[in-house]
Formats: sequence, structure tokens, C-alpha cells
Amino acid sequence: TELSIEQRFVPESCPRAVRPGDFVRYHYLGAFPDGTRFDSSYDRGSTFNVFVGKGQLIAGMDKALVGMCVNERRFVKIPPKLAYGTEGVSGVIPPNAVLHFDVLLIDLWNSEDQVQVQTYFRPEKCPRTVQVSDFVRYHYNGTFLDGTLFDSSHNRMRTYDTYVGIGWLIPGMDQGLLGMCVGEKRIITIPPFLAYGEEGDGKEIPGQASLVFDVALLDLHNPKDGIAIENQHVPESCERRSQAGDFVRYHYNGTLLDGTLFDSSYSRNRTYDTYVGKGYVIAGMDEGLLGVCTGEKRRIIIPPHLGYGEEGRGKIPGSAVLVFDIHVVDFHNPSDSVSITVNYKPSNCTVLSKKGDYLKYHYNASLLDGTLLDSTHSLGKTYNIVLGFGQVVVGMDMGLQDMCVGERRTVVIPPHLGYGEDGVEGEVPGSAVLVFDIELLELVSGLPEGYMFVWNGEVSPNLFEEIDQNHDGEVLLEEFSEYIQAQVDSGKGKLAPGFDFEKIVKNMFTNQDRDGNGKVTAEEFKLKDQEAKEEHDEL
Repeated sequence: TELSIEQRFVPESCPRAVRPGDFVRYHYLGAFPDGTRFDSSYDRGSTFNVFVGKGQLIAGMDKALVGMCVNERRFVKIPPKLAYGTEGVSGVIPPNAVLHFDVLLIDLWNSEDQVQVQTYFRPEKCPRTVQVSDFVRYHYNGTFLDGTLFDSSHNRMRTYDTYVGIGWLIPGMDQGLLGMCVGEKRIITIPPFLAYGEEGDGKEIPGQASLVFDVALLDLHNPKDGIAIENQHVPESCERRSQAGDFVRYHYNGTLLDGTLFDSSYSRNRTYDTYVGKGYVIAGMDEGLLGVCTGEKRRIIIPPHLGYGEEGRGKIPGSAVLVFDIHVVDFHNPSDSVSITVNYKPSNCTVLSKKGDYLKYHYNASLLDGTLLDSTHSLGKTYNIVLGFGQVVVGMDMGLQDMCVGERRTVVIPPHLGYGEDGVEGEVPGSAVLVFDIELLELVSGLPEGYMFVWNGEVSPNLFEEIDQNHDGEVLLEEFSEYIQAQVDSGKGKLAPGFDFEKIVKNMFTNQDRDGNGKVTAEEFKLKDQEAKEEHDEL
């Protein structure tokens, strides 16, 4: 004769219980005391949806639902006076019938409810939060209030990407995402009137369903954003900053806003080399590399419209904000020439190096960031060259000009005057600016340009006869070589310093052997000034 309620299952967590005026969704089995079933929501495949305490239910059920939690199961016995009384329901429930209901509560909400937000993880650093008109990328699991999963971005292995606050989302999600930080995780509970309402979405979400979204925010930006630059290290000495048109070599780690690494030049053990301000890189990087110093470290944050846009690229998803931590190794401009800084010059500095001089010098060679490449000091011997004859890179030939013995200078050589785009495998990176700290130790003056041998005194009028030792009217290479050697040994003649004796002599002999038969005759033999005079007369 009285209402009987038996709690068959009560969940451990019950943040909210049914009160009069709440709207509930529940499943039930209805039976008579003998077990005969008269109704079931399961058979219809949909919950029973109704307001509690507003007379929309039989009185016994109105009372039995109060105090229930979502996922709670109750067995309810309702006497006739609290059910269908003496009249019953024609063809279904006889008069004065006691009714048994096995009830499982699926959902509850109230028309006064708002979006509920529960943050369960928030990063220590939160420089920016989601605002209206921001574009966000997030992962989510979507469940009903009873925990049933209806959708998940994780299952699709792709974030949900959308604008916030402009009507692209259900109103409750538009509200629930506001104020989030990248990396934050929160649970957003949305009543149906701020979700899909009475009709549901026509697919997975039924009408009048409360929705629970477990959201992890990965990325956010605004279409009005420019790049953001955070200086991490700026060298004390910064004589020059990069400009549009410069060629820059830099290392980088590229990550998404949530810290996911998508690329790194360090992993390839090679810098990224590019022109700046000419569209060779994404627009945000083009801008972010301007104004840097060699050795500078900075973080460049690039919104997608200045990065890889809506489509993304490779490991970079569409509409992703990119974070580049860069370290500038060096830069130069194609118009750069050799830079010379004199660090020490002796007081007696009258003899200056020139083309053809034989030089001995020490050097330390490094990159612009200070990385040591090579050093003659470590080898314990000088580096010896003939200046201006291509025995070193063009920039070094230029940097050693007009130097006196004992002078020390720093020579900075751009790559187009150094080892170019290819560099030297295993030693000098491609497109590298080189820095040489040089000390000139010895200078042997060379011969006038175009000469490999000169006389220190008067030239014998019978020169050919002196060379032709066997007086057969022909001079062979051996005779020629012996004669030149004798003149040098006696001090009567001088060879160009720094060259191989045999190569010089053979070259001189070949110049005299005009018919190429391996012999020089008196008719063929001419001194250099005689050759120049004859050529002049012919002209």
C-alpha cells in the first residue's frame, strides 16, 4: 500500500541528485508483481524523457526519481493509489494494479543550468588564453553524462580545429573553451539547451542529452596575430644584424605550440642555409630572421597564416602555430668583400706583401660562431704560399695583400670568396663565413709579374752559346736546367720563390721550344724583353 524504493546500485561519485523541477532521461522496465512485463523503454530504443515533480508522471514515479544519481539503479514498487488507481489503463494496466519499475537514470539537468568547467590540469606558464574569435586546435572525448562515449578526436587521430565564439560550435562549447591555455585540460559539461537541444544531432546524440567533453587544448592563434619573438641570448658584441638579402646559416628545433617536435637541423647535423627576406622560407621565418646577430638565440612563434596555413605540411598539421628555437651560426651578403682588421703592426713596416711574394705565416681558422676549423700552431709549422697565384682561396689571397712581417690581422672571408656553397667535406660547411687570425712571419719578395726568372746583373751577350755547352747549336732540357741552376747557385739569377724548380725550368724551356721538338735553337731562343719588343713592333 506504500511506495517502496530499493537502491540496487549507487555510483561512488554522485555530484548531483534529482530534485523536483529537474529534467531526467532514464531507462526502465515495467512489470506486475507476478513478473509480467507491461512496458519497457529498452524495447523502444530510447530513454524516457520528462520533468520531475511537475505532474508529468504518475505520483509514485515522481517521488521515486527524487534523489537519484546518474547511473544509479532503483527497483520501485508503486501502489495503485500512486499509480493508475481503480481505473487502470485500458488494455494495458488493470484497475488497482501494483506496478514494479526497474529504473536506471541516464541524465539530468535543470533549465537554470549553465556550462560547467572543471580544469584538472593547467600549465605553470600561461602567456595567453582563448578569447572570442581565436582559432583553436584541440583533442576531445565526448561522452554522455553516464559516461557513454559518442565521439573522440583521438580515434580520428586528428585535432578538432575551429574558431571560438563566432557560432561555429554549439553554444556551450563556445563558452567552455574561453580562457583555456595551451596544454590545459578541462572537462566541459553542457546542458542540452546549449548543445543539440530537443532533436539531438540526428546521429549519435539523442534529444535532450547533456554532453561532457574532456578537452586538451593544443594550439591557439588569432588571424590578426603577427610573429612573436622571444630573445633567449644576444651576444654582448653585435657589430652587424641581418637584413633582407642576407644569406643566413642557422640551427633550429621546430615544435608545435604544445611542445611536439616536428623537425630539427641538429638531428641532421647540418645548419639550415637560406636567403632572408626573399621568400625562400615561410613568411614568418623570413620576418623572424631579420635583425639577428651571429651567435644569437631566439624563439620565433609563427601563426599558421604566416607558416604552412590550413593544409600543413609533412608532420605539421593544418592551421598549426609553429615554434622555432633558432641559433644563428653566421650570415653574409653576396655583395660582401673580405673584411680585414689589423690587430698589430710593427713600427718598421715598409716592405708590404704583393702578388708573387713568397709568404710564411701562422693562422687560426674558425667559423663566425667561434668554432675552430684548423690551426698551423697545432701542426707546428707555417703555411707557405706564393701570393696571388691561386694557392689559397680568393679571399685569403686578398686578405694577405699589403702585409708586413710581424703584422697580425683578422681576415673575415664570405663564402663566395672562400669555399662556396659546397665547402670542404668533413672540414668546412657549405656557405660558411671563415675567420682567419693571421701572423706573417716571413716574406720573400717575388719577381715582376709575368717573370719566373730574372738576372741580378748584366745578361751575357753570348747567352745561348753559354747554355749550349756541347756547342751543337741545340739546347736540350737537361742543359737548360743545369745552366739555370748554376746561375741561381752563383747568385747571378733568381727564380720566382715558392715554386718547384723543375716545373719552373720546364715551363721556361717549353716557352723557348717554339716548334715543340724538345730542342731549342739559336733562332728560337729569345729573352722576355726581346719577345715583348718584337710583339710591340709587329703591332
